[in-house]
Amino acid sequence: MTQVTPQLARSAWGSLETLHVVAYFAPEVQQAYDRFGVPATRAGYFAARSSAFGAADPALVVATFYVFSPDLVARAVPAVWAAGTPEEWAAARRDAVAAALHRVLGEPDVAEALELAREACAGLGAAGRPLYAAWSGADWPEDPLLQLWHAGLLVREHRGDGHVTALMAAGLDPVEALVTGGLASDSTDFVRTTRGWSDAEWTAGEQRCRDRGLVDDGGLTDAGRALRAEVEATTDRLAVTGWAHLGANGTQRLVELLAPLRGRLLASGLLPDWIRARG
Repeated sequence: MTQVTPQLARSAWGSLETLHVVAYFAPEVQQAYDRFGVPATRAGYFAARSSAFGAADPALVVATFYVFSPDLVARAVPAVWAAGTPEEWAAARRDAVAAALHRVLGEPDVAEALELAREACAGLGAAGRPLYAAWSGADWPEDPLLQLWHAGLLVREHRGDGHVTALMAAGLDPVEALVTGGLASDSTDFVRTTRGWSDAEWTAGEQRCRDRGLVDDGGLTDAGRALRAEVEATTDRLAVTGWAHLGANGTQRLVELLAPLRGRLLASGLLPDWIRARG
């Protein structure tokens, strides 16, 4: 094996992603955010994820997070910066993730996996990747398991920036992206209830998708499935860079090393059903 294919790159991302998404679902993380006392919905998510920018303006969060309602963002930002500094929000997430990962996984030996993951991260580039660029300057944690999570953060944000590019190239605005993406991944209920769009905004987005022939009463049409496949294929192509730097053998080895950790997290009940279903 000499070439990193988009499919192999996607598999490696998925392996690290299972560790990274603990930050979005572990009760330890929400409890850490609650201590800041900001009542706005998803305040901690916006604060911690954007903290690498510094005290980000709401418009910057809207631009880089893409699929969230500007009204939802505005209710949380900049209120979160009055409750804590960006560094405090980032530390709260980091420490809570460490607690959650060690609760589920214990003290696994991740030395080889970490070496490979860090080498992949060394091949990532910042051009056109604003969220990744911001996080690329953050210090690596000291705890090895948390370092592996941090590698997942860098890979996720690099890939996510490319995904936004792919959505825009496909002509999908934020709500259209959620409507079609939710149907494609069986996560409609989750994205509809967490991204902050009103019923009227959601219905209007669905209608735009219908007008484009992407959605009908049965869900995604053939055209809709083809467009979502194009978005994912573009995202995959744009995300090969770091894995190409690591090389195909190293990338495949990382997938193998992460499989037991990934399996334990998926079996733990910590993650929602739609993530567990996609394996």
